[in-house]
Amino acid sequence: MESDPRHVVEKGYDRIAHRYAEWIDRIHGDPRMRFLTELTNRLPSAASAVDLGCGPGKPCTAVLAEHHDVLGVDVSAAQLELARQNVPRARFVREDLTRLRLEAGSVDAVTAFYSITHLPREEHAALFARIARWLRPGGYFLATLGCGETDGTVDDWLGVPMFFSSYDADRNRELLGDAGFALLIDEIVTMQEPEGPVTFQWVLARAGGTGARNRLSQP
Repeated sequence: MESDPRHVVEKGYDRIAHRYAEWIDRIHGDPRMRFLTELTNRLPSAASAVDLGCGPGKPCTAVLAEHHDVLGVDVSAAQLELARQNVPRARFVREDLTRLRLEAGSVDAVTAFYSITHLPREEHAALFARIARWLRPGGYFLATLGCGETDGTVDDWLGVPMFFSSYDADRNRELLGDAGFALLIDEIVTMQEPEGPVTFQWVLARAGGTGARNRLSQP
């Protein structure tokens, strides 16, 4: 079995591109649109946004691109092919999330829906710090994070090997605070995937914070 987490994720999503898009539609209680609305309600018109791990571009990249300038990033060429078809208004680039380079203070929002859990958890802190630098002062970071200790490759996820890695929710909060984010929303949500229930930590954070870790759902 492939041992490099990046190759596992890339090859896996290349193989299941169409299957993954169909599988998303079978999830019950997925809160991503609710949290995306929390973000978009705070953004200025024609904001610049980066969607990390955009996958096939639906639904979130497409919604963002309706009113904003969006760059979608994914490591999977097959996923990006679908994204370009699904969201012609957005721009897309194939890149590992940990190797993406953007100018400091160049974007209003960064989103990461179910993508950071595919990165080795020891790299999460550095990624959060880079995202904080990309954002303009007061910019927003909306992300889905794991909320339990996980680190390794599972043999069969939607028919392919897949890598997952995460800390618990308290450690995530520490890392975000260390990166200079102030949490505006911090919510643990369980949803029903076709294979059973799964739980994630949803965070909406604002750049330029002082490390404060509040749990208030307010601008």
